[in-house]
Amino acid sequence: MQASPKKEIQKPQQQKHPGLQKKMDPPPKTDPAPQSKKMKDKILFITGADSGIGKACALLFAQEGADVCIVYLNEHEDAKDTQKKIEKEYGRNCLLIAGDITNEKFCIDAIKKTIQKFGRIDVLINNAATQFESKTLENISTKNLVTTFYTNIISMFWITKAALPYMKKGSAIVNTTSVTAYRGSPQLMDYSSTKGAIVSFTRSLSANLKEKEIRVNAVAPGPVWTPLIVASFDPKKVAQHGSGAPMKRSAEPSEIAPCYLFLACNEDSGYMSGQVLHPNGGEIVNG
Repeated sequence: MQASPKKEIQKPQQQKHPGLQKKMDPPPKTDPAPQSKKMKDKILFITGADSGIGKACALLFAQEGADVCIVYLNEHEDAKDTQKKIEKEYGRNCLLIAGDITNEKFCIDAIKKTIQKFGRIDVLINNAATQFESKTLENISTKNLVTTFYTNIISMFWITKAALPYMKKGSAIVNTTSVTAYRGSPQLMDYSSTKGAIVSFTRSLSANLKEKEIRVNAVAPGPVWTPLIVASFDPKKVAQHGSGAPMKRSAEPSEIAPCYLFLACNEDSGYMSGQVLHPNGGEIVNG
């Protein structure tokens, strides 16, 4: 993946209002990029892509020309379906790696296996997450608290640390945070806390990697229809999922995935780093 060219300081010039683009030296580039596979021959490493948002991203990136490594826990049927679509429908390679990202050694080994297969990583999407509903702080068990933090944020440090030596100038990292990072969630306090940490991690890592010209951004979805929802809440709450959003519905994963593609593509978002996109059904979060 090539880095966006550096822009030199502009020549001294001035025009009368409102100004004419054709008289500017050099003129601004406003023509769209040529139509092509945005991720042609790129290597995507993505966690939690057996289903939901991660699966939608994996399929979209494959459609756009990427080979994909998918890390997932133990949802083998869903993962194999994703792999089959990537290979059969889009003609790209797909490596499946099953295991627990709350284990540092597994995270490191997953990166090693990816490098053995593909030789590099162009796009890293830290997407896997878990959540456990608790009505009060007192009801949050230490076990669930630790699992949530290790899965949602600590694993991001391990995976990104292991991946960076294999990411060149112009590579991109996209992290999955959440609307709950900005407005909280009374029954997902630990989950929301990890998502807030991901926002800070994204901004800090972006600043840290600016000299290496590796961009780091995030996506903060609102309610999305994924297996994590039906695994986290009772049937009544599942039936009402997304009804509180301004658009009064939950999103489909396929509506969220283009945000990741945009942030991963230098031609589209080469001037963005340390930022968060908010596909949340119209909720204003001032983030």
